[in-house]
Amino acid sequence: MLKKRDLSECHVLYDLMVDPAVFPFVRQKAGSFEEFMFLTKQTIEAEDRGELISRTILDEWHNPIGTINLFDIQNQCGFLGTWLGKPYHGKGYNQPAKEEFFNELFFEKEIQTILMRIRKTNLRSKYAAQKFPYITLANDVRTEIYQQLNTFEDVYDLYQIERDTYYLYTLREAVNEEVIREA
Repeated sequence: MLKKRDLSECHVLYDLMVDPAVFPFVRQKAGSFEEFMFLTKQTIEAEDRGELISRTILDEWHNPIGTINLFDIQNQCGFLGTWLGKPYHGKGYNQPAKEEFFNELFFEKEIQTILMRIRKTNLRSKYAAQKFPYITLANDVRTEIYQQLNTFEDVYDLYQIERDTYYLYTLREAVNEEVIREA
């Protein structure tokens, strides 16, 4: 469902990204295909330097349908950024892509905390975040970051996923699956 970013997927991803239902919520906006290619090349290079982690989200036929990224990595912590093309909204791709990415981040890359800034007006993303039992609202826990995000205007809510909380969730899910198999 996920793969490392490469330049061969840029045409498809650019066409999906520029949709008005998607574009306002993309962190790395590109005004042209050439700019999108340049940003993708920069993203690949930044990952090689350890500054971010970026994956392409694939559908069941291995077609690129969006991206998932961990930006601004510092002290084993970074900001999540995800977008899916409009034809794939509500089709069940978001949650499995995020869980696959979280597994990689927490258990292969040694990330400890994933932060998510979500516009208070972005109801789709807020609803999606609240579906995950291991995501917590962090406005009051990480007040310094919350205040930095909202320096000029109260625009964002801050959410977090801690490695230990995610690990306990995955452990509980594995136990539940085992109990169901044995029943």
